[in-house]
Amino acid sequence: MRFFKAFLLFVIVLSVAVCVPAPAAAKTVSSECDISDIEVPIAETSATVDGALDIKARSAILLEPNTLEILYESNADEQLPPASITKIMSLVLIMEAIDRGDFTTEDVVTASEHAASMGGSQIWLEPGEAMTVDDLLKATVIASANDATVALAEKVAGSEEGFVRLMNEKAKALGMENTVFINATGLDAAGHLSTAHDVALMSAELLKHPLIKTYSTVWMDTLRDGESELVNTNKLVRFYEGTTGLKTGTTSGAGYCLAASAERNGLSLVAVIMGGETSAARFEGAKKLLDHGFANFSFETVTADIGENPKISVKGGVLPEAPLIANGTLGVLTEKSRKGDITRITVLPESVSAPVKKGDKVGEIQVFSGETPVGSIDILADADVEKLTFLRALLWLFRGIFKT
Repeated sequence: MRFFKAFLLFVIVLSVAVCVPAPAAAKTVSSECDISDIEVPIAETSATVDGALDIKARSAILLEPNTLEILYESNADEQLPPASITKIMSLVLIMEAIDRGDFTTEDVVTASEHAASMGGSQIWLEPGEAMTVDDLLKATVIASANDATVALAEKVAGSEEGFVRLMNEKAKALGMENTVFINATGLDAAGHLSTAHDVALMSAELLKHPLIKTYSTVWMDTLRDGESELVNTNKLVRFYEGTTGLKTGTTSGAGYCLAASAERNGLSLVAVIMGGETSAARFEGAKKLLDHGFANFSFETVTADIGENPKISVKGGVLPEAPLIANGTLGVLTEKSRKGDITRITVLPESVSAPVKKGDKVGEIQVFSGETPVGSIDILADADVEKLTFLRALLWLFRGIFKT
């Protein structure tokens, strides 16, 4: 009996290690066949101001996604297999397609033979099975399902190959200089590589789409009228305050990877771990990065103060003045030790020459943190002012004569 129990335990462990697909009747779907550590709470860590954070991974980075400022990095430009965090780029393109109105989350997608043939993490789609975009997004984001991802990729581009071309084009547009995508899922493939820095850039891009948080903050959900349960292996969703996502990844070639995002008190952060030594190490590493960011930085929204009814003189115009407006606000990342050390300098000429078009930049408010410039807010003309020509002046003169 003891021998039988030991043998049974060995078979279970071996099945998880090699990611043996569960049969179609399986109830629980969990990303990357990594379910052993879901219920283990994350240990407390402390954030340090200086020095290394002792992260047990090949590569790591902490980035503020609005300014793209790097707050901490370790070997962040080494090309490594990204595993399922590849799907962050896939999701960027899917979100863009939804925003364009190409389709909605309620549209139905029919799984192709190719999509249904995906290995690794999956929801065991059958060829011809119909599922809404909403359900496929759940499967992709929560359970990292490769078959669901490819089904959505084909919805966007017609084929996975065409979709991958779009992925690489978007990577170039985002400045991801060290990334090459070979597939839409992150399954190990020769030449399929990225870096922690590049992953952070595409994570920041994905966070521009509020819809993603509808899925990336979910701990558990279901598909197929409750027959299939989805469990998110991003433990931070359950155990770390302010977590907004994003994606785990595990393959034999990539090791344990994680792109984690969180927000507290207006400060949003993205932490990326690549080549983690263990599953627990990637979560501990991400938590250390996020703790470091929240402990030492803050995000302030700087507004422009140009007074009430601001105007600027216009030379040679049909009107003597043009109204002004400040173009929005500026988000400023600051060290907490320097919080409140924000100054503004208004740079505005005494006058401008006609013609003036509404929306023309006529000045700016320069913003400084201490003595360091951190950005500016444009001051714009808020109305058209045409140039006063000789004929127009003559017409005004005649009108004045006839009125008298």
